[in-house]
Amino acid sequence: MNWTPTIKGFKSYLQLERSLSENSIEAYLHDVEMLVQFLEIKGLDYSPITITKKQVEEFIQYVSELGMSATSQARILSGLKAFFKYMLIEDMIKVSPTELIEAPKIGRKLPDTLSFEEINQIIDAIDLSTNEGERNKAMLETLYSCGLRVSELVNLRLSKLMLEEGFVIVIGKGDKERIVPIGSVAIKHIKIYIESIRNHMSVIKKESEDILFLNRRGGKLTRVMVFTIIKQLVEKVGIHKNVSPHTFRHSFATHLVEGGADLRAVQEMLGHESITTTEIYTHLDRDYLRQAIIDYHPRSK
Repeated sequence: MNWTPTIKGFKSYLQLERSLSENSIEAYLHDVEMLVQFLEIKGLDYSPITITKKQVEEFIQYVSELGMSATSQARILSGLKAFFKYMLIEDMIKVSPTELIEAPKIGRKLPDTLSFEEINQIIDAIDLSTNEGERNKAMLETLYSCGLRVSELVNLRLSKLMLEEGFVIVIGKGDKERIVPIGSVAIKHIKIYIESIRNHMSVIKKESEDILFLNRRGGKLTRVMVFTIIKQLVEKVGIHKNVSPHTFRHSFATHLVEGGADLRAVQEMLGHESITTTEIYTHLDRDYLRQAIIDYHPRSK
């Protein structure tokens, strides 16, 4: 599967025949590169000539499940249509695999994705005059910075924090550990919580001594408690969406991908099985994942 020569030809076509700006060209190329990354992640060996409508539809479904908005999906499809139109013009293919694919309806908002502004609204609504407020701020910043599952958040351990290096070790599904980069804002608020609140707690239950986020009785937070905290904040700021901890995970993924991050890096950070079961890739370099957070996460801008 070698897409490079065709993508290079497409770039020249956009520059010379379409006279597009550098930003527009980069956007078109990123759309095609995401499709290639998807095929690699799934272990599908298709070239630009052999790919069919079915694989393109599966790719659009895939980015939809990552949490991308209908607008972003439509824009990606538009980029792919331009790519295969170029191939038609050059007589590389007889029929475009995108020909009969309709763009997602723009009016349909995904219910479980928040904009960056809405994330800010929710986090800014936390009352920092209380001990629980400092904890909740650190917790939601971590949830959004790392794209964690709620079970991974409540099980975060002090001994697994690598804050100076910019990583946390997460215990995911099936007790599998993975290293996830964490942004500077989340690191700052974890440190504030540990130094000003957690280190001064009079009682910490023995089984929770290594747990990062504790309730006021010194025990581990429940998943339900995290749901409740988020639900109350969403109601407080008047956001009319069905928001849960998983919404923060979806938003983390979509904001990174829409910002231009590599799909494989996002998959790795989310701990999705599909990237490891294909056995095509070894785990991506830690520094590469960290750089993806620095370059593409809205909190790093």
